[in-house]
Amino acid sequence: MSEVKRCLIIDDDPDDQEIFMMCVKNLDNSIDCKTSGDGVEAIALLGSDGEVAPDYIFIDVNMPRMNGIECLTEIRKIEKLNDTRIFMYSTTAEEKRVNESKKLGAEDFIVKPIRMSELKEKLRHIFQSSVE
Repeated sequence: MSEVKRCLIIDDDPDDQEIFMMCVKNLDNSIDCKTSGDGVEAIALLGSDGEVAPDYIFIDVNMPRMNGIECLTEIRKIEKLNDTRIFMYSTTAEEKRVNESKKLGAEDFIVKPIRMSELKEKLRHIFQSSVE
């Protein structure tokens, strides 16, 4: 039996969290998915000793208290997350922001709002590429 994959969705919008979770569960119900309402909460969760490192982290760029870029920067300082695949997402994909995200260690940038079918297809590609 294969190892359980884990993902963390960091987004201050409960509706976006729910849509993301539904897409993940529709693709692979075995993925253990958690949510966090903002970057500060996520860093506290990820930095705790008992927390297992997720395989995937999806970070909304526009959040209160700590924006997605700041959150990404802090996450990349946590050694146990060195192998975690991180994806940023936002309503806009300004070239400067996309490039900055990738320089800081994000693998890709997903633009929202996209149709649920588009999000599922993007997630399918992400999850399958980790198996190959």
